[in-house]
Amino acid sequence: MAQAQTLDITRFIDERKMTWFNAKIVILCFFIILFDGYDIGAVGYAGPSLVKAWGITSMAELGTAFSAGLFGILFGSPIFGWIGDHYGRIKALVVSCLVIGIFSLATMTATDLSSLIVLRFLTGIGIGGMLPNVIALNAEFAPRRARATMIIVMFTGITFGGAVPGPIAREFVPTYGWQVLFFIGGVAPLVMAILALLFLPESIKYLAVKTDRRDKVERMLRSMTPSVQFGAGTRFVVSDEQVYKAFRPSQLFADGLQWITPLLWICFICNLMSFYFVNSWLPTVLTAAHMPMSTAVLSTTIFQIGGTLGGLSLSRPIDKMGLAPVCVLFVISLVVAPFLGYAAGADWLLWTAIFFSGFTLLGLQFGLNATSALIYPTSIRSNGSGWAFAVGRFGSVAGPIVAGVLIGMKLSIEHLFLFLLLPLAIGTICSIILARLYFARFHGMGLHRRDTLEEAARVTR
Repeated sequence: MAQAQTLDITRFIDERKMTWFNAKIVILCFFIILFDGYDIGAVGYAGPSLVKAWGITSMAELGTAFSAGLFGILFGSPIFGWIGDHYGRIKALVVSCLVIGIFSLATMTATDLSSLIVLRFLTGIGIGGMLPNVIALNAEFAPRRARATMIIVMFTGITFGGAVPGPIAREFVPTYGWQVLFFIGGVAPLVMAILALLFLPESIKYLAVKTDRRDKVERMLRSMTPSVQFGAGTRFVVSDEQVYKAFRPSQLFADGLQWITPLLWICFICNLMSFYFVNSWLPTVLTAAHMPMSTAVLSTTIFQIGGTLGGLSLSRPIDKMGLAPVCVLFVISLVVAPFLGYAAGADWLLWTAIFFSGFTLLGLQFGLNATSALIYPTSIRSNGSGWAFAVGRFGSVAGPIVAGVLIGMKLSIEHLFLFLLLPLAIGTICSIILARLYFARFHGMGLHRRDTLEEAARVTR
């Protein structure tokens, strides 16, 4: 009996030209993740108004409110990562958008720090659910020659979103109050949930690996390339990946990843601690240092713009050189970010320091996000990214809290940011070890495609 034809989905995607189909996915995910970034940043811009409205005297308590949403991400990322791998990327995305929208709108009703903390935590669960699934969706439709680039370009939406609350706070909060920030942050994700359901395709690799919906795979192939040919008995496979039927956390440490996964997690923790240390407190710290409100409000916008350019600058180098560019940016961040406080004496120097701090800290996160999506196979990709985000949230939660404690100790603005030397030094060391281990174990292949142990062994022979 003749053997049935086999169509390798990975090879099909890798050999395709980039088309409007790919652009549509990147654009829609860009806007979905934009409002993710907006919601994360909005509470920081509400901070000065909340201090006045509620008579807040403890900056440490306000830091807890800033961290509550980030703490929610710790739970949302693995939960929705599992949902994405089990039920599909689109279903997980839609539900996470609904969670963000509903609880952002509910935040408008907060009357004290306790209720704000609870509502921000619940919003954070939705934010955490969005991150691993947009990354997995883009990784699974992108050809390997541009996989990191597509993920990073899509992820610039989060930095554009983080830059939006500043102008809104300046123009509308004086008239409509801090609640307007959360009104916008609630309505927009609900709209994006509808658009995702209507216009985003489910991952074709997910459909081939995790479902028996042959009809959907066929329709997807023809919508991507109408001229594609295959017979009625064709098997659809993703041949270069280990396929797991059910997820277990131990799989994140299997197939050569026993040291790579924990090192990646440490890099996430260190960078996210540093990023949120700066991002959450910069407007409040500059205001307390008697700088003009316009300077304080624009600071995070400049920080996010720098981060966008930093991420874009990493995209092609990561596709071509793997993890080496991430190591370089870690080293630069170690020099730039801790000395933010010493630049406050002159406006031009302050803007330069803020810009390059964003360039390095947020640019690094783009690179780490892409790495987390590319080292795990399709069947556990959302889980792999979700767990990296979840573990990293220990850093993002700790960052604003530690900053609040240090501010409460009356540290000068110069000494405050020197704390960043500690996490960034650890992250720099771990990134260098990670890059060396990855190259030694997979000969650089991991950032282009996730090979099994057997194929890696075959290549080295």
